[in-house]
Amino acid sequence: MNYRHLGRTGLKVSPITLGCMNFGELTDKANSFSIMDTALDAGINVFDTADVYGGPQTPDMPKGFGISEEYIGKWLAQDKSRRDRIVLATKVYQPMDIGPNDKYLSAYHIRRACDASLRRLKTDHIDLYQMHHIDRATPWEEVWQAMEQLIREGKITYVGSSNFAGWDIALAQCTAASRNLLGLASEQSLYNLTARTIELEVIPALRHFGTGLITWSPIGMGLLGGVLKKISEGRRATPGLQARIEAKRPQLEAYEVLCAELGESPARVALAWLLHNPAVTSVISGPRTTAQLLGNLDAPELELSGETLATLDQIWPGPGGEAPKAYAW
Repeated sequence: MNYRHLGRTGLKVSPITLGCMNFGELTDKANSFSIMDTALDAGINVFDTADVYGGPQTPDMPKGFGISEEYIGKWLAQDKSRRDRIVLATKVYQPMDIGPNDKYLSAYHIRRACDASLRRLKTDHIDLYQMHHIDRATPWEEVWQAMEQLIREGKITYVGSSNFAGWDIALAQCTAASRNLLGLASEQSLYNLTARTIELEVIPALRHFGTGLITWSPIGMGLLGGVLKKISEGRRATPGLQARIEAKRPQLEAYEVLCAELGESPARVALAWLLHNPAVTSVISGPRTTAQLLGNLDAPELELSGETLATLDQIWPGPGGEAPKAYAW
């Protein structure tokens, strides 16, 4: 496994991150344990979850929240040596109850949410504590005060963000610098061949501040996983997926033809494309089964030629470069 530094930090992480979002909702405990065993044996050292993962969510009351963290905690408890072999990442922001302070990024909620995650994870520290979304109603001075306290208490080591805009990253880093803090070690963003908006401002901001990029939804919620071939073989698509397929059918047809010519699976090509970008530190693979995980493990070894990368840009064009040159002189 070719480990990479997480941004400007000294921490080394695997190019594939194990996404644990499905644990408890689509994947039961036994299969979740099997996936984690396989990931650890393969050298994947980043396990990513969130306090809210584990079941269907509603705006009024989360259902099944915390189950993903609980599964990871029970798996860690089976063998105490596992804890020091992984970079454990979780998140804070989403509603965890119906109270007015049971969500978002107030210092009040961050402290309570962190303690609750530690209990579920059966550990005394979180390696990467990520803000799941931006909370523009809470000042950065308050957010960093809360994170600084958790670092001082040894409850978290690094702080990350997720779903931040470029200017949110800049504000976060500048405020952290004023407090003599490292600031954001990483940003977790939606990024794949079908969703390239972060190339405009998020990636340039991350590069400027030396912040690592962890990408989620690398196969575009199934679109880039060979969906047309699967349908031709008799699989049924949900109405929502079918509508997305029809909206991008010409591109999907060209993409799957290209992958067939390369002799590679579409999912593997999608992950390899991401990892060719020097801004990308790690790509989240969120398998429902062990077989799905095994199918992605060797994606970092796939070398795509310049010609292939250019063809992928033609099929799935980006926003035209970085802002402002993408839309102005």
